[in-house]
Amino acid sequence: MNHKILIAGLLLLLPGSAMYAQGEMQEQPRIFYRNERSVGLMLNSNGFGAGFRYASRINARKKTIWEAGFASIRHPKEIKINNNYSYSSRSFVFGKTNSFISIETGWGKQNEMFRKIDKGGISIRRYWSVGPALGLLKPIYYEVVKIGAGGYETNYLEEEKFNSATHQGNIYGRASFFKGISEISIIPGATARAGVSFEYSTSDITIHALETGVALDVFPRRIEIMATDIEKNDFLFLTLFVSYRFGKVIDQSGIMDEKELLY
Repeated sequence: MNHKILIAGLLLLLPGSAMYAQGEMQEQPRIFYRNERSVGLMLNSNGFGAGFRYASRINARKKTIWEAGFASIRHPKEIKINNNYSYSSRSFVFGKTNSFISIETGWGKQNEMFRKIDKGGISIRRYWSVGPALGLLKPIYYEVVKIGAGGYETNYLEEEKFNSATHQGNIYGRASFFKGISEISIIPGATARAGVSFEYSTSDITIHALETGVALDVFPRRIEIMATDIEKNDFLFLTLFVSYRFGKVIDQSGIMDEKELLY
């Protein structure tokens, strides 16, 4: 009889204990990390780039982002070649007249579509940004073989910009990158990008993410990159990119209201 009373008492206590335990799980404080700082290294379909991003919390899933960085822009017909007669010469792109780099800034939004449930999970976010850009157009110089007055042994090298009429088989190699840097011209433009980020860090305060997306750079005139294929020199550059982003979470907000998780 005593055993039956004890068992009955335990059965009555179990539902209450389960409800109490469940309530503890729901009411347990959840930590939300507000802002983020990160650096991204990017490869795109016509070059490479890098940039800094600051993300500021709007609510539990949304952030405002500010970006700044650069991206090199190459001509689709660029092919590096080497001088077959000298291994000491620098490789060059025949017919390239200018190198072009876009310095970009942007403002946009980031939205977390799928939240990371545990430390081994992945958080999936989509984002976009738009802003001004400054294109830096720098002339390319070549080391060109000049015929000396005393024959082959008196030949010498001279640094010149590409000239399709005279530069055919006499290019020795590419001149120093710094040659022509004082002749840089600045072209204002605009940039926009949109992508998806896969954040997989196992730590709550660090960021490791792979990103992919599309970027658009627009300038008011055609950018002269190649002299040998002028038709492909464009003012609008649409590229696909992949990047690796790393950084850290800052400004921990402490206990977050559960209602914010709904937005």
